[in-house]
Amino acid sequence: MDNRKELFGHPMGLYILFFTELWERFSYYGMRALLVLFLVASASGVNPGFGWSKVEALSLYGTYTALVYIASIPGGILADKLLGQKKTVMLGGWLLVAGHGILAIRAEWAFYLGLCLIVAGVGCLKPNISTMVGGLYAQNDDRRDKAFTIFYIGINIGALIAGVLVGSVGVNFGWHFGFGLAGIGMAIGQLVFMLGQKHLVGVGEATASLPESERLAAKNPLTKIEKDRMIVMFLSFIMIIVFWGAFEQAGGLMNLYADEKTNRMLSFINFEIPAPWFQSVNSFFIITLGSAVAAFWYKRKKKGKESSSIFKMAIGTIIMGWGFFFMSAASMQFQADGSSAMYWLVLAYMFHTIGELCASPVALSFITKLAPLKYASLMMGAYFAATGMGNYVSGWVGEYSQTAGELEIFTGIAIFCTIFGLLVLLIIKPLKRLAHGAEDAVPDQINNPLKNTEQIETV
Repeated sequence: MDNRKELFGHPMGLYILFFTELWERFSYYGMRALLVLFLVASASGVNPGFGWSKVEALSLYGTYTALVYIASIPGGILADKLLGQKKTVMLGGWLLVAGHGILAIRAEWAFYLGLCLIVAGVGCLKPNISTMVGGLYAQNDDRRDKAFTIFYIGINIGALIAGVLVGSVGVNFGWHFGFGLAGIGMAIGQLVFMLGQKHLVGVGEATASLPESERLAAKNPLTKIEKDRMIVMFLSFIMIIVFWGAFEQAGGLMNLYADEKTNRMLSFINFEIPAPWFQSVNSFFIITLGSAVAAFWYKRKKKGKESSSIFKMAIGTIIMGWGFFFMSAASMQFQADGSSAMYWLVLAYMFHTIGELCASPVALSFITKLAPLKYASLMMGAYFAATGMGNYVSGWVGEYSQTAGELEIFTGIAIFCTIFGLLVLLIIKPLKRLAHGAEDAVPDQINNPLKNTEQIETV
C-alpha cells in the first residue's frame, strides 16, 4: 500500500475510482433528471412519454430510486463473500452499460428491463467502489477524509454535466436519446476502470486473495468495541433515511415544480431554461462551495470545537431542511401570482447543498471507519440501503403532496428536519462514546483484532 504511485499526495488509484464514479453518476443522474418528466409527458406529443399521472410517476420514482440503493446490500454480500469489491464493481459496470443502453430503445419492455439492470448494476458498483476508496489508505491515515471529499467532487462533476447535457438532449431531441447518452457516459466510466487496474492492485480483492493475517482478521468474532460501533452505524442510518427522504424531493416533486410552476424564462435573451437543468444546480454548488464548507469544519476542529461526523450529519440535516422554507415561499408566490421565481429553487438547492456537504461525504468515511473488516462492503451496502429507504420515503411524500398540498409538505419537511437534527444533537455524547474513538488516530489494538487481543473483550 505504501509503494503505490501517488499524485497530489494521494494514490493514483483514487483518481481511477474518481473518474469511474464520475461517469457512473453522469449516467445515473442524467437518467434521473429525465425519469419523472418522461413518465408524465403525453404519450401522443411531439416528444412522447408514458402519459402517467404525477402520483404514478412519483410512486415509480420513489420505488426505483429506493431499489437502486437497497440493491447495495446483496451487492455488498456478493463482494464480501465471493467476488471481492473489485470484481463486483466490474460486474456492476457492465450491467449499467447494458441497462442504460437498453433504455435507448423506444419500447415499454426495454424501459422496465433497463431499470432492472440499472438497479442490479448500481447495487454491485456503488457500495464497493466507495469501500475501495477507503481501502487505499491505512486505518488511521488522516488523508482518508480528504480522499472521500475528492471522490465526492467526482460524483458531482458527473451530476452537473448530466443535468445539462442529458437533460437538454432528452427535452430537445427525445427522451430515449437522452437515456442513450447516459449509457455512453457509463461506457466511458467502465473503460476508465478497466484501464486503471494496475493502480488498484491489492485493493478490493476477494478474501481468498488477501494476506493470511487479513483473512484471519475477517474470521474473528466481533469485539465489544466493534459491536458498539455497529450500534452507532445503525443509528446513523436513521439519520440517513431522514436526510435523503427530504433531499430527494429534488428529482421528483421539485423537478415537477420547476417544470410546471416556475417561471424559467430569461427574458433578456428570450430563452427558457429547461427544467432538467435545475438538477445540476446542486452539483454546481457542491463544486463551488465544497472547499469553503470543508475549510469551515477544519478550522472548527483546530479550535477544539465539536466537529465529529455525527455532529456534522445532524447540522447538515437541519440546514438542508431550512432549504424547504424557500420552497414554501415559492408556493405562496405561485398561489398569489400563478408563477414563482427561479431564485426560490436556486436558494433551496443552495441550502440543500450546504447541508449535503456537511453530512454526506463524512458519512461515507464514517462507515469505513466504524465497519468491522469482515462486514466492510455489507455495511457500506447497508448505508446505501438506508439511502434507498430515504428515496422511497421521498417518493411517498411526493405522492402525498398531491392531496395535502405542496406548501404544507415543504413547510412540514423543513420543521421536521430541524426538530430531528436537534434531537440528535442532544444525544451526541453517548453516541460518541459508543464509537470508541473511531475518528481519532487510535492505537492499533483497537483497530486490529489480531494485536493485543487479550485487552479487548470479545462478546
